[in-house]
Amino acid sequence: MDEIVNKVAASGLVTIDLEELFPSGDRASIDLAEQLWQGLALREKDFRAWIQSYDWSQYQGKHVAVFCSVDAIIPAWAYMLVASVLSDYATTVVHGNTSELERVLFRNMIDSLDVNEYVDKRCVVKGCSNLPVPQSAYTHLVSRLRPVAKSIMFGEPCSTVPVYKRG
Repeated sequence: MDEIVNKVAASGLVTIDLEELFPSGDRASIDLAEQLWQGLALREKDFRAWIQSYDWSQYQGKHVAVFCSVDAIIPAWAYMLVASVLSDYATTVVHGNTSELERVLFRNMIDSLDVNEYVDKRCVVKGCSNLPVPQSAYTHLVSRLRPVAKSIMFGEPCSTVPVYKRG
């Protein structure tokens, strides 16, 4: 009887699963719309009073998105004030909604990858995940891998779509 050979294992493919890089930690968001005067504008005196009285400790160790859900002009200093206070508690502070927070968290994780382990390798970026991996994570990963990888594919080792191959 012939021995069964796992051709995928013998192929030398390196699988990269972005789900394994999913940034850990609780997420939270702060909607500045709740601080608008008559739902239209931010009053500096009232906003500073809110900054002073608000319990920021609830964001200890969390990744926090700061945004405004209504169409209002929020001055840059307002986001800066919130970030200034949150920096004592939160692990990450991002101006934007929770989707932007995920994009930033994944970008930071991908930027911290040691791409030297992928030099001249045939890489497969796993396509299916149970966690919400943003599309931007896949594109950013390709930009980090392309200078070093021999090839980049998308999908599963048994069924891939070629993305890049060094000529």
